[in-house]
Amino acid sequence: MARSLTTLDQRSRTWVLLAAGACLLPLLLQLQPRLAIGIGAAGLAISVLTWRRPLPSLLRVLLVLAAVGGVLAVMGVNFGRDTGCAMLAAMLAIKPAETVGLRDARSLVGFALYAPFATFLLDQGPLSLLLGLLAVALALAALQRLAELESGDGQRPLPIWRRLMVVGRMLAIGLPLALAAFWLFPRMAAPLWGVPERAQARPGLSDSMSPGQWAEMLTDDTPAARVRFFGPVPREDQMYWRGPVMLHFDGRTWSQSGWQLHSSVPPVRPGRMRWDYELELEPTDRRHLVALDLPIDAPAGTILTSDYGLRVRKPLAELSRWRMQSAPPVAFEPQLNRNLQRIALELPPGLNPRTLALARQWRNDAGSNDQAIVQRALSWIRAEFAYTLAVPIAGRHAVDEFLFTEKAGYCEQFSSAFVVLMRAAGIPARVVGGYVGGHRNPIGDYWLLRRSDAHAWAEVWLPRRGWTRVDPTAAVAPERVFDTLADRVAADGGVMAQLTPIFEIGDWMRRGWNDFVLGFNASRQRQMLRPLGIDNIDPQQLLLVFTLVAILALLVTLWLVTREAREPDPVLRAWHRLGARYAKLGLGRGPHEPAGDWATRVLQARPQATALAALSARFAEWRYAASTGGSAVARSLVRDLRAHRPNREA
Repeated sequence: MARSLTTLDQRSRTWVLLAAGACLLPLLLQLQPRLAIGIGAAGLAISVLTWRRPLPSLLRVLLVLAAVGGVLAVMGVNFGRDTGCAMLAAMLAIKPAETVGLRDARSLVGFALYAPFATFLLDQGPLSLLLGLLAVALALAALQRLAELESGDGQRPLPIWRRLMVVGRMLAIGLPLALAAFWLFPRMAAPLWGVPERAQARPGLSDSMSPGQWAEMLTDDTPAARVRFFGPVPREDQMYWRGPVMLHFDGRTWSQSGWQLHSSVPPVRPGRMRWDYELELEPTDRRHLVALDLPIDAPAGTILTSDYGLRVRKPLAELSRWRMQSAPPVAFEPQLNRNLQRIALELPPGLNPRTLALARQWRNDAGSNDQAIVQRALSWIRAEFAYTLAVPIAGRHAVDEFLFTEKAGYCEQFSSAFVVLMRAAGIPARVVGGYVGGHRNPIGDYWLLRRSDAHAWAEVWLPRRGWTRVDPTAAVAPERVFDTLADRVAADGGVMAQLTPIFEIGDWMRRGWNDFVLGFNASRQRQMLRPLGIDNIDPQQLLLVFTLVAILALLVTLWLVTREAREPDPVLRAWHRLGARYAKLGLGRGPHEPAGDWATRVLQARPQATALAALSARFAEWRYAASTGGSAVARSLVRDLRAHRPNREA
């Protein structure tokens, strides 16, 4: 059998499967949990079942079909980055089913290396980078083991620590070039190629709201945004982070209207207070931003819609930063457009008859006093309603069921029912989605918004004041609206309360990663070069600087590689350098000349060269005799060979 088809021994197969598993792990962590668990379990089972012999061809074909079907069943028949990455993970999991010889093993390791790089299409966090580097190191170690097997040295494998040291040296050699590319390669204004969007959106705020849609998000404590204030900081009960505003209601789902996106921005009279802040938004794959209620203007790259929502032109597929200013309004659109008034009063016919009847009764009682109707609704909610995430499935008359039967729910039910009740009473109203509150991290002095801080509230239009925020959920459970994860942990006490500082340190470190790595843009590049006296540098000049540094790094890398290739053994390297020093005196050692003969010849020319004779004897004993002392003897010999100089001989 050809050497390339040699069957893998257990040690080599272990290295290969370990490397493939390490490459697959960071990718699995970015997939849906049930899909990741299924792919991981399948890969482990296949690796065990094929430890001694491959699976039959027909069974391998069935595995491929099952993998493709499983991915499409979970992800849907949608092409996107996450679908492609899931397919890659599934194919990698079943690849060990046909791994038998050296060629198969190299193919598996090479294929597996795509996985950690594909991970960066879904996440660019420090954990993904750390796991990716570990995977690359294990892959190089596995390839080194396969090279030993192919060369016939498989029976004398390197110790694990020695193998990892060799791999670490290889990675360190490439580090200067990698750093040069990161720091100096010009940041492009647009990518050179397109990357498909995700087939499934990330969890987060949506521009629609249906019954039960927000329940999962309200229990998700992963970060959604981080905010750093410059100057005054609003109170927590003023921290309403405005997101999508939903006008249209079909009886079940609230959604945005085309009117909001295409009409002109109405006038707003802001108050005296100004809040200046920087918003760092986690990727959402959506087009709307959040801003403290209300933004004064639109930052560069965004559009301010007629409802004072902010939209971007491209989906927010990566971490982004936005410098903004906001102010609480004194009057927000005091003159209401008739078309907007009509839309803000629309209700689907034939639904929620009890709510409509109650609203008509309240209107008869209050006359033209809209404020009285708003206060009456809040008083009713405050007196008889409760907050809970455990709500039943909504029926056809969802608002009637909530107001007159259940009387318990969370912000989704409260805001929707309140707006329907106001519209039925003749008061223009709409639902606003966003975040509320936040947790101040004392380490770094910034505010953290989690996805569990997502919230929905109402806006009603009142004469002379215009659109006015009304939060019916806060009327019944303010502690559930403005609390934070830290507040809930502290209230529960126990171990979680003690771990809060660890969570804060961890998020501060992640923010630092976002700032120094993911946020390293063209502006930061220019700032980095200013201490060198380079104030203004265009992309062409920066590319030239990068090319020069890259060439220098490549030359250093080439020198290190050829140096190691010439003589990897430190004793032989020191011995050859000693011969080169004597060659300058015309007494160099010939290629055919043994150490003892060379020392005798030098001693005849220079009788005082007794130290060389002693070193030659020690070298011959180390080289050809079974010397004792091991590495300690070698280190001592290297030290003495390096220290010896011909011109110092007595």
